[in-house]
Amino acid sequence: MLYNSTQNANEVVSAAQAIAQGISKDGGLFVPQEFPKYDINTFKALLNTDYKGRAKKVFSDFLTDFTEEEINDCVEKAYTSEKFGGENPAPISYCNLDGTNLNILELWHGPTCAFKDMALQILPHLLTKSLKKTYDGKVAVILVATSGDTGKAALEGFKNVDNTKIIVFYPVDGVSPMQKHQMNTQEGKNVTVCAIKGNFDDAQTGVKKIFTTQSVAQKLEENNMLFSSANSINWGRLLPQIVYYISAYCDMVNDGKIKLGDKINVVVPTGNFGNILASYYASIMGLPINKFICASNSNNVLTDFINTGVYDKNRSFYTTISPSMDILVSSNLERLLYKLSGNSDTTTKEWMTALKTDGKYEVSDDVKSVIKEKFYGGFCDDVDTKATISELFAKDNYLCDTHTAVAVNVYKQYVKNTGDTTPSVIASTASPYKFSKAVLEAVAPDCKLPSTEFDMVDKLHEVTNAEVPAPLANLKNKKARFFDVTESDAMEKYVLGALNIE
Repeated sequence: MLYNSTQNANEVVSAAQAIAQGISKDGGLFVPQEFPKYDINTFKALLNTDYKGRAKKVFSDFLTDFTEEEINDCVEKAYTSEKFGGENPAPISYCNLDGTNLNILELWHGPTCAFKDMALQILPHLLTKSLKKTYDGKVAVILVATSGDTGKAALEGFKNVDNTKIIVFYPVDGVSPMQKHQMNTQEGKNVTVCAIKGNFDDAQTGVKKIFTTQSVAQKLEENNMLFSSANSINWGRLLPQIVYYISAYCDMVNDGKIKLGDKINVVVPTGNFGNILASYYASIMGLPINKFICASNSNNVLTDFINTGVYDKNRSFYTTISPSMDILVSSNLERLLYKLSGNSDTTTKEWMTALKTDGKYEVSDDVKSVIKEKFYGGFCDDVDTKATISELFAKDNYLCDTHTAVAVNVYKQYVKNTGDTTPSVIASTASPYKFSKAVLEAVAPDCKLPSTEFDMVDKLHEVTNAEVPAPLANLKNKKARFFDVTESDAMEKYVLGALNIE
């Protein structure tokens, strides 16, 4: 299995090279040149194994330059019951809202209580093995731009990992207080956290620019270092996300919710597009998915794109109560466009160049038609997000966070607009306690809000009796370590300083 860049098909690398390097030298993203095909017999076999067994199967089919022992080691270390609170890291809660079955795939039982743990607990293991195969002896500098969850999950995954340093940038006013406290209290001798004056797109653009600046890469080379990424632009981040859609399907068959071979829909609250792209890749492999329902908040650039074929980031940016989706440049959409354009690197590069220069592009009619056929785009604002949290809790005693609520709301819109009642998996991406203020306002609007984030956690628990995840409860008395704030155009200088490179 080889991989090439979305913007230069002649840049061909192994899986280990793609993971170690993170991003192509030309700024494109690495994609597999082919996809393994899973038939009914493959799924029959997967029904009889657990999450780890399903992960090992998927990884072995994509990471063909890894030995069976290496893959087993990575999986066994990543998905432990100690880290995820049980043998199944991604359980499904079956709910019913006004006669609509909600199959909620809970992806937030890991150490940072967000779906990013599903990939970022295994990425450090994949990366260190990849480095040994490709850049033995070098120190990997992990640069991360985060809208909240990726940062903490990456910090937790990479803390004290040998031969790595990790630097995380987040928008100073664009994450929840809980997310900020999680990052700024991070332990580990190899971690650095810095806020930027700007939004997530500014942070993401800054990181990609540093990655592709030759003079910076040269300075790292002189100091026996190289850049890599823990964002979902890294194939090692995206691949583990394929697993939980395949595993969820198997769990639904085993639980009698569907029959083997039945189609499902997938509903994903998405900003950077990676989480829904993983389900699309799973469908290419053979997972029977009928529709990909892409749920956005008020930053509804993806909704407009799916409905019109025009991607236009020249619009107002909103800071919402679902901050991990406050994104106007969806990096992983590039991978989908590459696939839908017939693996055309020139076409993909034209669109990405137009996005950089003009802030917009329009895809071809044939790509538009495929997107309209396979995808549905919808969005809801903060008012409807809170209303959905309240309704789901009042009617089904199920407490969800602000991102999952967006997905539930858009799914209800979809069913109303289409009449399609295909069983649907809804990706639940974070614990409600990561966004206690907004969730508390939703379920107890007349409650006097406590003054601190952790008092809000206690109050939300008192009101709902929903269990507070231990990783969040244990944060209460931790002292902050990181206080730096930088301008977005000074990120390169900050990185070099943090690495003690002149």
